[in-house]
Amino acid sequence: MRRFWPLAVLILLVAGIWFWLNPPRFWLNMTKRVEPSPEVGAQLVEKYQCRRCHRIGGEGALKAPDLSGITKRVDDPAHVTLRLWLRNPRAIKPNTAMPNFHLSDTEIEAILLYLEALDEAEASQ
Repeated sequence: MRRFWPLAVLILLVAGIWFWLNPPRFWLNMTKRVEPSPEVGAQLVEKYQCRRCHRIGGEGALKAPDLSGITKRVDDPAHVTLRLWLRNPRAIKPNTAMPNFHLSDTEIEAILLYLEALDEAEASQ
């Protein structure tokens, strides 16, 4: 039994590093679950500091694309492209500067609901 102790520690260490650097989707969905709503999406935009690069709702930087009207500009009513982008930007565009925030599916839904609400409010003005 003592012979396998270092191997067990090594396996646990490798698994821990893997979960930290590239957590699997099921783990993200278990540990980062939120209730999707525009309000939660607004909180997530602040938490992940999206406005440090993007202009959203008239506020933020322009280092990256302006996200005002993004849900209307994309010719994809189900927002599949936006969902895939938020899931892993480098899977869509390998040399992108946008980091992978390892968002859960519910976090992605909440952010999209927030962006849709902003776009609806802007369209009604």
